[in-house]
Amino acid sequence: MTSLQTKVASPTEKFFVLVAVCCAAAAMPLTFTGPAVALPAISRTLGGSPIALNWVTNAFMLTFGSCLMASGALADSFGRQRIFLTGVGCFALFSAGLALAGNIVWFDILRALQGLGAAAAFSGGMASLAQEFEGSARMRAFSIVGSSFGVGLAFGPIASGLMIDAFGWPSIFLLVVVLALLAFGLGACFLRESRDPDATGLDWPGALSFTLALTLFTYGVLRAPETGWSDPLVLALLAGAALLFLAFGIIERIVKRPMLDLSLFRYPRFVGVQLLAAAPAYAFVVLLILLPVRFVGIEGMSEVAAGRTMVALSAPLLILPIAAGLLTRWFGPATICGTGLVISAAGLFWLSHFTAGSTPSALIGPLLTIGVGISLPWGLMDGLAVSVVPKERAGMATGIFSTTRVAGEGVALAVVSAILSAFIQSNLGAPAGEYGAATAQQLVTGNLAAAVSIVPAIGHDALLQSYGNAFGTLLWLLTAITVTTAVVVFSFLGRASSRSAADEDLEPLREKEERLRTSEA
Repeated sequence: MTSLQTKVASPTEKFFVLVAVCCAAAAMPLTFTGPAVALPAISRTLGGSPIALNWVTNAFMLTFGSCLMASGALADSFGRQRIFLTGVGCFALFSAGLALAGNIVWFDILRALQGLGAAAAFSGGMASLAQEFEGSARMRAFSIVGSSFGVGLAFGPIASGLMIDAFGWPSIFLLVVVLALLAFGLGACFLRESRDPDATGLDWPGALSFTLALTLFTYGVLRAPETGWSDPLVLALLAGAALLFLAFGIIERIVKRPMLDLSLFRYPRFVGVQLLAAAPAYAFVVLLILLPVRFVGIEGMSEVAAGRTMVALSAPLLILPIAAGLLTRWFGPATICGTGLVISAAGLFWLSHFTAGSTPSALIGPLLTIGVGISLPWGLMDGLAVSVVPKERAGMATGIFSTTRVAGEGVALAVVSAILSAFIQSNLGAPAGEYGAATAQQLVTGNLAAAVSIVPAIGHDALLQSYGNAFGTLLWLLTAITVTTAVVVFSFLGRASSRSAADEDLEPLREKEERLRTSEA
């Protein structure tokens, strides 16, 4: 059996394939930076409890992250173009539906469905790129896709702020729909169909157990700050998640063609890439959500001013991912990625010294430092992910890597939000009494007015100070985690800086692939 691709694409066709994937890639960051800026406005219009408002972001990231591996397997089995077009079409449809949502429940449901479409579009598109480009050209293509994410991240907050100010929060989804439709049109015209000739379909037990495990874990972590970690339902959710993760591991060991090949984790280079994928979650992505909420909901900035301030954080992703790809001519990926994470850690530590209410201009330096640092590994991560498996398993490789990255972002956001809530409650101390947890939850979701109404005796200024102190402590924690990750990533990826080391890691996997093909023949 052979791949469906029978002729070599022309340079023009490859260019438009890259543009199609880049349009989809640019649309996806808009779907979580935009709602973060709009969250206070969405809350005023649709209402909702703190947990329901947390799901505005987490519902998208949960389904996006948990379905990437399944989407990668479907792309390998049923065709990368088919999965890409299906995903982009659904992504556009549900994005349009969000603008018409009448209550917070429907909004959260549509956000989850939007994540399903994004997962299919991303996996199908990235796997298609891996088939069209080879060697250094592939690395450059993935770097350009990384810059497309940067475009969405850099202009998402300010574009969302301007549109909210002029037309209301539903308008933030219009740009997403336009980019998705453009990606669909170009993909339909220029993407060639391809699939893995040895793929055997989707590992349904693995996909369901993994998705359910992530869902239970995320819901448990989001619920805990409001009801307490000892709440029976929270304990049941976390225990159920642990059992399902265990079941997922067992399933992946016994199925013939697993969605997640656990044997890959024996190779330090592969483990290093997965750790690298998770690093931006707590060094960068959580700030894309928490800072707009802080600026608009707590400090009282307008959406436009908050978006303008956020540009300093994400603007480096416009250029530096491509620069990182060029730097590989002189430096190893481990050196570039490790250095970038250390720079981000320095920015996080610097930002921790600015309390809530600081002037926006004072924040430009630390935000820019974080953005510069994270941009260096950002441009290399996707290319490194597909370099650790044979070309035919590109869908699996991008699925595993992207799942680690996006699911890590969703989990990190839920965990960091819970930690911030705990820090705020600790700073409030005895004066808040039994209302400490509820007050902290309102502050985490950016509803300072509701927090003041819960504990009027504490007052506006004291609540603002408690929030600022808690946010600073959180940034110290994120700094420590980022530095530790930089050391581990450098150690794991450094050994594979030479071609021979990479080949050494891949050889056992190639032998396993050959055994599977022989047995199936």
